[in-house]
This record gives sequence, C-alpha cells and structure tokens, in this order.
Amino acid sequence: MHTVWKGAISFGLVHVPVKMHTATEDKDISMRMIHKECGSPLSYVRSCPVCDKEVAWDEIIKGYEYEKGRFVLFDKEELEQLQEEANRAISIIDFVDLQEIDPIYYQKTYYLSPDQAGANAYQLLREALNETGKIGIAKVTLRAKSSLAAIRVLNNCLVMETMHYPDEIRASTQVPNVPEQVQVNPKELEMAKLLISQLSTSFEPEKYTDEYRARLLERIEQKIAGQEIRTAPAAQPTANVVDLMAALQASIEAMKSPAPISTDTGVSQPVTASNATATEGASSRKRRTTKRKSETAAQEANTEQTGANAAANESTLSEEAPRSRRKARSTSTRVPAKQAASGEAAEPAPPARRRRSTKKSKEGLSS
Repeated sequence: MHTVWKGAISFGLVHVPVKMHTATEDKDISMRMIHKECGSPLSYVRSCPVCDKEVAWDEIIKGYEYEKGRFVLFDKEELEQLQEEANRAISIIDFVDLQEIDPIYYQKTYYLSPDQAGANAYQLLREALNETGKIGIAKVTLRAKSSLAAIRVLNNCLVMETMHYPDEIRASTQVPNVPEQVQVNPKELEMAKLLISQLSTSFEPEKYTDEYRARLLERIEQKIAGQEIRTAPAAQPTANVVDLMAALQASIEAMKSPAPISTDTGVSQPVTASNATATEGASSRKRRTTKRKSETAAQEANTEQTGANAAANESTLSEEAPRSRRKARSTSTRVPAKQAASGEAAEPAPPARRRRSTKKSKEGLSS
C-alpha cells in the first residue's frame, strides 16, 4: 500500500512513529469531455487572458483576492514558513467517546502503520484505546492544510479520520422549508416504528453495491463488443498549415503582378532598323496606353499592367526570333554608327544590280 505521509503520533511523553496510507479509493468511472463533432478529447489549458499564452506550473504563485481584481501574493516558501513547525506530528489533544462525535465531522479515512522501531509503541496505543473505548482527538497538517483528526482502532489497525473544524459545519437552522415540531398521528407513528423494526438488521457493508456503476460498466462492455467505438483523429500541425497557406498566397500575388523583364545587359549594341522599329512600337504602345488611361480612371491599374505585359512579351519574342532572320535584317539594314549619329540614312545599291549594269555596258561596246 502506498505511503502518503510519514510522521508520529504523540500523546504526553509517548511518541509513536507511523506511516499513513489512504484507506479509501474512488470507484467512480472517469469520463473525458469529448468534442461531439470530431470525437477529440478536450484539454484544459492554464492560460493568461492578458498575456494570451499558456502558463507553466513554475510561473504560477498563489494570491488572495481581498478586493475585486486586487490580490496579495504568496510564494511557496512563504506559505511553508507559516505552517506549524511540528507539521510531521499527529498531536493528540483529548480522548473522547466515539458516540459523542457526529459523523458530519468526518472527512477522509487513513490507515496508520508502525514506522521503523515503533511497533511496541504502536501496539501500546492500540490496546489502550481498545480497553478504554476512547478515541483520540488530534491536530495534523496534511498538504499545507491543518485539520482535526480522530484516532481510533478498526480491525486491529490504528485509523485516522480527518475532521472538519466546527466553523466549517453549516448550521442546520439555515436549511430552508424544514417543518416545525407538529403533532403526529399516533397510529401512523406506530406503523412507522413497526416498519423500522422489520427492516432492522446488523450492518453488513458487503451487501451494499453501486448499482449505477455496475450498469454503466456493463453498458461499456456492450459498446466495446459491438464496435460502437469512435477513434479520436490525430492532431494536425496547424503551424505548418498556416505557413504553407501564407506561402501559396504570396506566390499567387507574385504571379498577378510580375516584375518587368529587363533586356539591358549593360553592353552597348549597334542601332539597327529592327531596334528602331521595336523602340517606335514601344513608344506607340505607350502613347496608346496613356490615351486609354485618360479615358477611364477606373481601369488605370489594369491598363498599365497590360501595357507592361505587352512590352515584356514583345521583348521576349524579339530575342527569341530565328538567328537567320536577325542576320538577314542586320545585313540589309545596318547603318554605320557615324551616320546614325548624324541622322543620315545610307542605302547602298545591291551588288547584283551593279554587276548586271556593267555586263550590259560591255555588250553595248562590243556591238
């Protein structure tokens, strides 16, 4: 049996080292709170409403609210200093008759066993209580709470019953609708007394069972056998999902408004007719775009985007044109740099035509 406390019983000069064990156990069937929609168990989180975060146990202290929203705070060490020094002692103050204590005072029962070399003192106290028919009223501190306690003998074992203090017991006069002393019909009273005598017997605790718990356990077994089971879904990594959604949204926004493609490589290139045509086309498109922007202000953003996309596409198409086409155009229409700078346009005659003219002149001379 698990030991929950170690100390000693003291009365007069007698000192009885003992261990304390819980005498009762809770047989209630524990059930979790489940989210009906998905079947997941709910969790209770210690959270701060101001900091909006979960609070760890090592960040928690205790406080007494003496006014609304105003507290006096205590840490663990300060509360321990306020406890009695002999907090490991069960100090018997008085010995009384068991019949003098109303059961309303009792809280919880603990078994006491001898500790170390305290068997003789343990046996001495047990026999003295048995022969005198008395129980000891003591003070004990458990889990930082001071309580009254009754020390008695049960089946050859010392037992401690924690008790409420008198000011913790509410007065029965506070119970509402309790009838006053009234005259009772004598015949009805005799019948009630007869019924009580017929039901009277010795106390046998084994015959009393928790019927509700038995029915609930039986129903649980039936549900398990019938596969009426719902498995809680695995928790989803919510943080990763949020990051992925943000990345996808950023990608979509980037595709909606792409940056203009730059074709400037930083190297000067000769001016050609194709470049001049592309420049003139770009200027014309820009003028058309400006005109459309002045016609409707509501479509300004869309029109500007369309012009930028068209310019980017034109530059891309001109760069990807076949090399043979660019070479032929460059050979036939290239202008020397000096002439381009002065604004002159040189159009040299094709070599083939000059050869044919020379041949005809020779033929004329020979004839």
